[in-house]
Amino acid sequence: MTALVTQTDAAPSTTPDTPPASTQGDAPVGLFDAVTLRGQTFRNRLWVAPMCQYSAEEEDGVATDWHLVHLGSLARGGAGAVISEAASVTPDGRISPQDLGIWNDEQVEALKPITAFVRSQGSVPGIQLAHAGRKASTFRPWSEVQGSVPEAEGGWPTVAPSAIAFEGYAAPRELSRDEIAGLVEAFRAAARRSVEAGFGLIELHAAHGYLLHQFLSPLSNERTDDHGGSLENRARLLVDVVRVVRAEVGDDLPLLVRFSATDWAEGGWDEHETATVAAWCRDAGADLFDISTGGLVAGVTIPVGLGYQVPFAQHVRETAEVETGAVGLIVSAQQAQAVVAEGRADVVLMAREFLRDPHFPLRAAAELGVELDYWPEQYLRAPFRVS
Repeated sequence: MTALVTQTDAAPSTTPDTPPASTQGDAPVGLFDAVTLRGQTFRNRLWVAPMCQYSAEEEDGVATDWHLVHLGSLARGGAGAVISEAASVTPDGRISPQDLGIWNDEQVEALKPITAFVRSQGSVPGIQLAHAGRKASTFRPWSEVQGSVPEAEGGWPTVAPSAIAFEGYAAPRELSRDEIAGLVEAFRAAARRSVEAGFGLIELHAAHGYLLHQFLSPLSNERTDDHGGSLENRARLLVDVVRVVRAEVGDDLPLLVRFSATDWAEGGWDEHETATVAAWCRDAGADLFDISTGGLVAGVTIPVGLGYQVPFAQHVRETAEVETGAVGLIVSAQQAQAVVAEGRADVVLMAREFLRDPHFPLRAAAELGVELDYWPEQYLRAPFRVS
């Protein structure tokens, strides 16, 4: 693994002999060691995971002041990267009518001041490109009703690899071969717009039961053509998307893929298939794999607990020999530090803890005894002190 390079006081090494990201010579890597992924340097390994806000301009997918303040505060709080919520590559791919989009130039213009502010705070702005498939056109979580939004109320028909509904949602229509080819082009165009909008990192959302995950899992993909059946066929759409996005953005921009490493269901997608496809995606141009779990089917039993998904990130990292990010109930500085120091993953992505404390990285550094030089000057009367 040579794509992710540890930054120390010495000049960074970019030779093939660069050690894995979990080592810094003989010393373990620290959470606040800077890293370089392709042409982008991140000031630390503590990144903000994508979190849907359901607050875009309705029907338009355009970012609002909420996104500027929300994402900007996370960058100001010291995160190495701030990855925005899932931005749909087509109008019918939004999870809800209030989700972000990246399918037109108006959306790009609204995102530019957000990415500029994130960069001004020393963080790298990232975007997650997505299509919700059969889980699109739903009410946002705090609505009085849940499930699919009727067309009369602003919803739309959904699509999927096969006409199999997610429990409690409207049945989707099976995509045609031409429509699948069109989706590859939509991701390519969205990647181009992401660069225009100022993002320094792109993540492809192939997790949580959304469209790319639906193609991967045999529980949601019953096709009999070259996009169904064998693992190679089920992974074809994702690998094609990785390949065209890499070609579109060039060699310098980091490209991530988010996987659900298991469906937690018998006969479903699992960590072994995840590792295999991660290696294929690496060969197609992906750099790091953000490992979550679940979301494809309802009613499964998930052994939720602190760091419960970290073993999956470690499995994919070691089996596929790729860089990974760990996510899922990582809630303390010591816990996050252990993940990278023990080589279980290369970066840590956190979500709910950032909602509770947008300045978590600044607090975590104090708890770990790390002095940072990127406290906001306006806040210099308030650095955390841990006695």
